Amino acid sequence: MEAHLNDLRAEVNEAAWVDRFEMDWRKAGLPPVDTALMEYAEHLTRAPSEIRRGELDHLRAAGLSDEQISDAAQVIAYFNYINRIADGLGVDLEESMPPDPRGTG
Repeated sequence: MEAHLNDLRAEVNEAAWVDRFEMDWRKAGLPPVDTALMEYAEHLTRAPSEIRRGELDHLRAAGLSDEQISDAAQVIAYFNYINRIADGLGVDLEESMPPDPRGTG
């Protein structure tokens, strides 16, 4: 997560905003389309079997096309997959990342 936050800090160049985002993305003042995507990403990550048509309609109402929704779902699912593989095998993906606080076994 820290590596992603560093990337976000470099991209946005507003440390205070990134700090707010890190504490609670819901209070970061995201545009409606980004809020809809974050809600969808969180739900797809935590409870994929509970996704219903209404959530996709919500994404469409926020301005996303079906192709964009499909792209988002694939990116979200890929990151969930690769993070689970890395966590399951104890892999550190980047040398610059701090050690896993859970320890090595």
